[in-house]
Amino acid sequence: MLALFYSDHFVLPLPEGHRFPMRKYQLLRHVVSTYSDVVFIEAPLASESDLLLAHESAYVSRVLSGQLTTLEQKEIGFPWSQAMVIRSRRSAGATMAALEAAFSNGVAVNLAGGTHHAYANKGSGFCVFNDAAIAAKKIQMQLSPSAVEPVRVLIIDLDVHQGNGTAAILQNDASIFTFSMHGEKNFPFIKESSNLDIALPDACEDHAYLFALQKGLKTIRDRFSAQAVIYLAGADPYVGDRLGRLHLSIEGLKERDEMVLQW
Repeated sequence: MLALFYSDHFVLPLPEGHRFPMRKYQLLRHVVSTYSDVVFIEAPLASESDLLLAHESAYVSRVLSGQLTTLEQKEIGFPWSQAMVIRSRRSAGATMAALEAAFSNGVAVNLAGGTHHAYANKGSGFCVFNDAAIAAKKIQMQLSPSAVEPVRVLIIDLDVHQGNGTAAILQNDASIFTFSMHGEKNFPFIKESSNLDIALPDACEDHAYLFALQKGLKTIRDRFSAQAVIYLAGADPYVGDRLGRLHLSIEGLKERDEMVLQW
């Protein structure tokens, strides 16, 4: 059975007319619930100490206590609320739990992760806490607490936007390799340096995308020996995404995911 970590808290109540498509999480849960070989597990709350594995104490404190400034909330894109805090903590907790489960079952899924624009000291782009960075640090603490030879974690980020926050948080950590393949001209407009970045032109279609991904995965294999992989399977390179700017078909996205999972 494939473990799927989900919570109704993922669907954050937002002001009328808000541009973030929050309902997609309910729709995704409905789609995957039609399969018989999956089991839903309630996404756990990341603890404050978990959050501090990737974030500065002052920032975490401002989020948890509702002390974010108006400017900080604007950059995040969500107004502060207790529901926003719970959603953000469960999103990080789900990735932590999925990574831990994957060590036993080979693979597990968080249905609402990928908050890769969050930096150590701030949130951005609808991302409050960086779930991938937190989960990578947490699994290292669990499985290699001495830190002499920490578990080597690879983060493959195929969201259409660069994982700028992830790259910044982990830039000096040789035990975690960050790979981002994204739209060159899309948000964020000032990019960070991942261990490997592949920037794609507007209107990139299936063949060119998959060729670049294959090349990127080969480069990673030559440079890094991973013991665990966190995969951000962004759907926004799809040609029908109104902000994605890339032109992948549904079949192209399917081939992409199969390529990553087989690799």
